[in-house]
This record gives sequence, C-alpha cells and structure tokens, in this order.
Amino acid sequence: MRIAILGTGMVGEALGSKLVALGYEVRMGSRTPDNAKAAAWVRQAGARASQGTFASAAEFAELLFNCTQGSVSLEVLKSVGEAALRGKVLVDVANPLDSSKGMPPVLYTAPDDSLGEQLQRAFPDLRVVKALNTMNCQVMVDPARVPGDHDVFVSGNDAEAKALVTKLLTEGFGWKHVIDLGDITTARGTEAFLPLWLRLWRSLGSGDFNIHVTKR
Repeated sequence: MRIAILGTGMVGEALGSKLVALGYEVRMGSRTPDNAKAAAWVRQAGARASQGTFASAAEFAELLFNCTQGSVSLEVLKSVGEAALRGKVLVDVANPLDSSKGMPPVLYTAPDDSLGEQLQRAFPDLRVVKALNTMNCQVMVDPARVPGDHDVFVSGNDAEAKALVTKLLTEGFGWKHVIDLGDITTARGTEAFLPLWLRLWRSLGSGDFNIHVTKR
C-alpha cells in the first residue's frame, strides 16, 4: 500500500518514518516539489521515501494522512482536487487550533462542527477517519512510550475505512485499545479535548502521556 503524508512538520515526519519502517512506500507532500524539510526527511528515511507536491502525494497514494495545520487543511485538500481524492481514505490527525491571539491556542470551530466534518463535507467521496489527534506524535507511533493501558479514538462514516485504519493502528503502530466513537460528527469530541491536552502538557512538563477510558 502506498501512503501519502500531507505536511512536513513533526507529526508528518514521525508518521512517515514509522510507516517507512513498517515497509510502506511513503510520499511526503508539501506546497512545492523541492521542499527542504521533505528532502531532509527523504534522505533520512531511505529508499521507500519520496517527496512531491500535495497533489503528487495524493495521486501516488491509496491512504493519506492529513498532518497539515488545521487552519490550512481545507485549502490544502482543495489544491489537490476532488479527482485525486475520490474513494481514498484520509486519516485526519489535524486539529482546528487558532494561536493568533497567543498561547495556548483555542478552537476556532463551532460547538456543532469539527475539522473532520468540514473535510468530509467538502469532499463527500473522500473517506475521512479522524484519529491520533489526541496525543503527541511520538505517542502516536509508539504507544509503549506511555506505560499501562491508554486509548486511541477513531471517528468516521465509512466502516471499511475505519477498519483499515484500526488494523494499521493495532498491527502496525502497536495500539492495544482503539475506541470507535461512531460517525464523523464524533470528531467534535476528540478535537474539543485539545484545550485540556495543552494544559496537561504544560502542567506535566512532558508530552509523554495519554488518557484511558475505564468502565464498569
């Protein structure tokens, strides 16, 4: 399976490197075909890694990870175009955070909306799965960094897409507890967790933490 990483930041690098290590062909996409950060990642990641524009990466891949800043995610996907995205699975790990007024950033979406829903509305033939947006990038790809039981969540309208992502999370990344929250509207809940996550990060002084849901 060919996988695209949209975005060249820490999250994209962590996910891309893990996926290459698992044996996948991975293309990192950015606004330009010769992005310096993407080129550095390709040199480090090895023969299965490549780079290109957002459109090139999307056309190359069967599965995509949206690792762009939430504020530009919709713009990025529009630059790719509907035809290159049709029928593909997009794992949306971005969050709708606005830091224009300082730190910590705040959510810019309304309570009855989410970034995941916005992407799904804009591209109805794209199979959006919200996941991995409630933790830092090191924990995303190495859940054993946090001892004990803890959870990752998936949201999406397409059951087959969620099953594919869940298999990658468990068999590839090593997650033991995946909670399917339901359709894409449930992304409102995981995105709304970010203001608390940011305050926990500041209080704990580390991003190596996660949450676990227990029930009777």
